[in-house]
Amino acid sequence: MEYVNEKLEEFNQYLDGKQVAIIGMGVSNIPLLDYFYDKNAKVTVFSTNALSDEIMDKINKYRYEVEFGEDNLKRLNGFDIIFRSPSALPTKHEFQSAVKKGAILTSEIEMVLKLAPCKVIGITGTEGKTTTTSLIYEICKKAGYNCFLGGNIGKPIFTKINQMKPEDIVILELSSFQLMGMTVSPNISVVTNVYPDHLNVHKSYEEYQEAKKTIFRNQSEDGIVVLNKDNEITENFAKEVKGKVIFFSSTKKLKNGYVYDRKDGFIKKCDLGECTKLISKDDIKLRGVHNYENICAALAATETIVSKDIQIEAVKEFKGVEHRLEFVRELNGVKYYNDSIGTSPASTIAGLNSFDENIILLAGGSDKGLDYKEIGEVIAKKVGTLILTGPTAQKIEQATKYALSEDKKIEIIHAENLKEAVKIAKEKAKKGDIVLLSPASASFDAFKNFEERGKYFKTLVNEL
Repeated sequence: MEYVNEKLEEFNQYLDGKQVAIIGMGVSNIPLLDYFYDKNAKVTVFSTNALSDEIMDKINKYRYEVEFGEDNLKRLNGFDIIFRSPSALPTKHEFQSAVKKGAILTSEIEMVLKLAPCKVIGITGTEGKTTTTSLIYEICKKAGYNCFLGGNIGKPIFTKINQMKPEDIVILELSSFQLMGMTVSPNISVVTNVYPDHLNVHKSYEEYQEAKKTIFRNQSEDGIVVLNKDNEITENFAKEVKGKVIFFSSTKKLKNGYVYDRKDGFIKKCDLGECTKLISKDDIKLRGVHNYENICAALAATETIVSKDIQIEAVKEFKGVEHRLEFVRELNGVKYYNDSIGTSPASTIAGLNSFDENIILLAGGSDKGLDYKEIGEVIAKKVGTLILTGPTAQKIEQATKYALSEDKKIEIIHAENLKEAVKIAKEKAKKGDIVLLSPASASFDAFKNFEERGKYFKTLVNEL
């Protein structure tokens, strides 16, 4: 007998004739245009900016309404259900007012969590969530599961709910913006770490932390939460978990959980104080302690659904994620790495700590209001030449100069743009050096996103 998702059927029937608002036309919301038309919903699209011809053709074809402009949300009246984009935070007073009047405020990703008939694994954190999410997906695929990958990783999957069966697995990378306001949590939740980030959008660091907690806050006692024991904030999250907590660490001894032992280079599973070797770092394609921590988190998240042997096979085969310490090429004995996803000081620090060689660091970009003191200290220790671009260049330079000791010299160069920075890096690099793009900053001063920045860097390097 063919499986029928009754919750989805009920939601589809509810949509018939309802007034639906779609806030923002980001990647996650575009597939909703077709979906709601098929369900006979009356849709209005709200957008601050002009939309592409392709999207406008579809809106006109379906005879949807559109509200443009910076003040478009002032016209958010009379809607039954509002689908917000991640960047439209649920704290906006227009949303709060609409909810008080009876509207349902939700998002593409929240509806996946509510309507998926199968187990959902959710991953969040300031750093490492993309690598951890991708590895969990590969582990589950290796075990033979039919998997659906989505969320912040850039793949909308709401319109695939009708393809999901109870025995499948959904794997979601979740940002703080997606998590805010959610009333449902994944069955298995992972928090890789929490550091200050997006403070130009969140009203406080506390709000950012509270958003991250949403990934487990609505779990039942059957839920599983994987937490970083080395991160003070995530360690404290454990006090609020209703279900089972599994810790991972690379600095502490655990009675139970997963550890990366820095002394012998093995990832181990600990049960009642007995730790069993699982895999050596020499058999892993990824570099850096932070990546061994990500592997620990992925193993913990999948331990109840995938056998140990299959987990280890998948880890050995995993090549990593584009733009995360991605090896680009070797030229004249110099290795070039693309770490464009390093959009915060913490992520760039992790990248720098992955290398023992002399590093020529390309950093700088748009400013998210972050503190660069700690990264200045790491640059002072690890970097030989620092090439800076963008609005954060001055902040990074000041933090680095402040941390330098009298006997340590670093060449600091300001470049007009990334193209010039790569050219300078080639001129400065000597055999055995590492050229690393890891900006410690967002990309929006010159690029649409970190992916565009990373792809451009790879093009420039491959043209050298």
